[in-house]
Amino acid sequence: MDTDNKKNAGNAEPDLEGLTLEEAYKKLDDLLRELEDPHTPLEKTFDAYREGISVLNVCKQKIDLIEKKVLTLSEEGEIGEL
Repeated sequence: MDTDNKKNAGNAEPDLEGLTLEEAYKKLDDLLRELEDPHTPLEKTFDAYREGISVLNVCKQKIDLIEKKVLTLSEEGEIGEL
């Protein structure tokens, strides 16, 4: 059963890719509240932490892409992707 959970956790990230940056931050905020709740069971806390790391990685990718676009805009005076 643990392998099924690991497979599902690996499949969760592509679903996160479709989130906007604002939606991802909202999801992180919700996960943080869950982590801070002293009544959250340990297993659920671990799952929320793992999901939070995945969401955080998606946020980093999105921010990196935006940063590249801004740098390109700054250097060339128009929007473009690297």
